[in-house]
Amino acid sequence: MTQYETVIGLEVHVELKTRSKIFCDSTAEFGNEPNTHVCPVCMGLPGVLPVVNKNVVEYAIRAALALNCRIASFSKFDRKNYYYPDMPKNYQISQYDLPIAEHGYLNIEVNGETRRIGITRLHMEEDTGKLVHQGNITTTPFSLVDYNRAGVPLIEIVSEPDLRSPEEAYEYLNKLKAIIQYTGVSDCKMEEGSLRCDANVSVRPAGSKEFGTKTEIKNMNSFKALQKALTYEVERQIEVVEDGGRIIQETRTWDEGKGVTLSMRSKEYAHDYRYLPDPDLVPMVIDREWVEDIKRSLPELPDDRKERYVSEFGLPAYDAMVLTNTKELADYFEACVAAYSNPKAVSNWVMGDLSRLLNANNTDITSCPIKPEQLAAMLQLLEKGTISGKIAKTVFEEMFASGKDAETIVKEKGLVQISDEGAIAAIVDDVIAKNQKSVEDFRAGKDRALGFLVGQVMKASRGKANPELVNKLLKERLS
Repeated sequence: MTQYETVIGLEVHVELKTRSKIFCDSTAEFGNEPNTHVCPVCMGLPGVLPVVNKNVVEYAIRAALALNCRIASFSKFDRKNYYYPDMPKNYQISQYDLPIAEHGYLNIEVNGETRRIGITRLHMEEDTGKLVHQGNITTTPFSLVDYNRAGVPLIEIVSEPDLRSPEEAYEYLNKLKAIIQYTGVSDCKMEEGSLRCDANVSVRPAGSKEFGTKTEIKNMNSFKALQKALTYEVERQIEVVEDGGRIIQETRTWDEGKGVTLSMRSKEYAHDYRYLPDPDLVPMVIDREWVEDIKRSLPELPDDRKERYVSEFGLPAYDAMVLTNTKELADYFEACVAAYSNPKAVSNWVMGDLSRLLNANNTDITSCPIKPEQLAAMLQLLEKGTISGKIAKTVFEEMFASGKDAETIVKEKGLVQISDEGAIAAIVDDVIAKNQKSVEDFRAGKDRALGFLVGQVMKASRGKANPELVNKLLKERLS
């Protein structure tokens, strides 16, 4: 493997979160019955004319600025001609030689190393319809077509071939998704097709400057699928080259069940699409003041927010990176800190117990039953000594399950921490009397015996005894 270098470039399609489609006023909303979100324009019926949705252009500029792209002063739409059942017009309105944005970049971090990945271009286009297959795309006996998605606005973000491993491709896609979500132009839900990714991958001898023959992998429905598909394809290509074979430029699909890529068709070239300027859409002259207005309206982006969490909140870089990975999680964290001014304590609970419960329940922070002010109130009870750390975990799980406040749960279940020294002393004396063997072990230098005795006291108090007092009283009596 070290004799070869992997070269990967990604083409990411992002559906924009506009009310209507890119060239007509049909709703761009996801879902509903097949072929109900359509009109003569997006169905390509004779005699209709497209009109550009200005909101789409604004969103494209917004995303491009967040990705450090240069915004074109002059841009136009083109017709990309090809026949496929999901294309009602037999051409797709896209952009070819004069896209709205070019020459951007984003930074990724893999194995502690930061790398800058170039973005070749960002352009606007209309989405196609959706083919609904009966089974696998390569084996289906028939397919149905739903045109609800036809005409939904897309931006396509094409990276430079700067990625050198499946892991880097995964991090790039994750970072790109976060930036786009922060701008608010798309929800990037892969399960709904709002974010889709095609990958171009090739291998070449280590140290070579020339690119090898690439293949394009389509139909990947998750970040993990992308990483697994690329890993397999790199190994496949190396094996072909090692056996004296030749890589064929083609489009391949990822079969999740078999864990392999499968050949679909030979790879098309740009000239195969016979691009031509769309005669129904006038070219666009982009006003610079409009671009500057959009730039000023951009929110704080992930990298800036991460740096602020380190400098302002004193968080470790790792915590800051995890918390800013999605805008929703970062907003939740900051709402907690606004109500409870111990950022590290909040970070520990959000990244630990809260993340565990969200994952176990297959949900995310937007559907979290524990509101930020509720988590803050529980941490205040913990700080005051009203509940112990162990009780806090029990309370937290009940909060997640029921949505109730911590104080309500503590009262209902009688979980107030015992901090009365006299009450704890009585339990400690009883435990010592019943566990003389452990007492002798401790006095003989076996420190582990103290942990056992602490556990017995906590058990006898049903976890409500103040742990610090328990340790203090046990040590006093045993010494």
